Amino acid sequence: MNKLTIQDLDLRGKRVFIRVDFNVPLKDGVVTDDTRIRETLPTLRMAIQKGGRLVLASHLGRPKGGPDPKYSLKPAAKKLEELLGKPVAFASDCVGAEAEAKSKALKDGDVLVLENVRFHPEEEKNDEAFSKQLAALCDGVFVLDAFGSAHRAHASVVGITKFVKQAAAGLLMEKEIAYIGKAVSNPTRPFTAILGGAKVSDKIEVVENLMKIADAMLIGGGMAYTFLKAKGLPIGKSLVEEDKIELAKKILADAKQKNFKFLLPSDSVIAPEFKADSPATIVDVSAMPADQMGLDIGPKTIAAYKAEIAKSETIVWNGPMGVFEMPAFAKGTLEIAKAVAAATTGGAISIIGGGDSVAAVHQSGVAKQISHISTGGGASLEFLGGRKLPGVEALTNK
Repeated sequence: MNKLTIQDLDLRGKRVFIRVDFNVPLKDGVVTDDTRIRETLPTLRMAIQKGGRLVLASHLGRPKGGPDPKYSLKPAAKKLEELLGKPVAFASDCVGAEAEAKSKALKDGDVLVLENVRFHPEEEKNDEAFSKQLAALCDGVFVLDAFGSAHRAHASVVGITKFVKQAAAGLLMEKEIAYIGKAVSNPTRPFTAILGGAKVSDKIEVVENLMKIADAMLIGGGMAYTFLKAKGLPIGKSLVEEDKIELAKKILADAKQKNFKFLLPSDSVIAPEFKADSPATIVDVSAMPADQMGLDIGPKTIAAYKAEIAKSETIVWNGPMGVFEMPAFAKGTLEIAKAVAAATTGGAISIIGGGDSVAAVHQSGVAKQISHISTGGGASLEFLGGRKLPGVEALTNK
């Protein structure tokens, strides 16, 4: 990466503005999953060690353009205090007199968390005056460690970089770019992409871009049925995007013409209804009854996909193979998670992005074996789709 990173910065005695991703789930004012806070600890510890004075900013949820106590970052600041084992100050706004006073009161190694940047509609508008107010809280040094927000041109991600001297990547950001960047630009082969999830429309760019780079693509989840219908197969009551059938036909024709290995399910786990206790059976994709819907990939598909994964040296996975939150339809996703973990143990590089696939590797107990679990669903998809991320582009070149 030819961008400045936190390792290049001299932070002693300087206030450093660090954009983190503390967009964590809360219940009754308590953080229920602190993964995103933990992921940023190496960056924060390095900044503290370097004698920086840390001013942390993040968004949380989607407040409707004004303060809403339900989306306060206070619980995240409290959780951070626990994880760091040192006091963490909190400012009840991310700009203005209190934030400025508290940032100026920081000593070397101190930490201040600002209130949710999305309490100001100017954040998402990438407003210049607001960006300038944020930049006033630091001494010309900005660190971006929120990969999950790097695809958004917002004030605390992109706007602020115009008003600082140095804009650098944090350690988490650097790791994300290194892993995903290498997969996109220079993968070790064979390179297999596994794509699932409900909709083709969410993954179009990724499918098209990865077909240029990967050696094989395995399709699962609801999006598979749009492709199966495009092939003229019966899909019963399965999820389908009618307006994407022509596009699916074009992708299939492209794959055929290029002799690209584009694998679709050969059998499905089906049920009459989208319900956890709906009676499940297994059928060949050519024999889907009209009154049933596909809710997972079947055993023949699992075997074929596992064989492909076992041969791979680079694996990128985004999106579940079925409705894995229902135990009867979770097997495909969990088996794929184990296969990816086994290939990684055998020396492959694996990158997993997107909330559901990440949840699946945790659920099947193999998260520790995966090379890289991406913290940014949307950002990793856009990156894999060949797009430049505004947050990365705005960082200072080395």
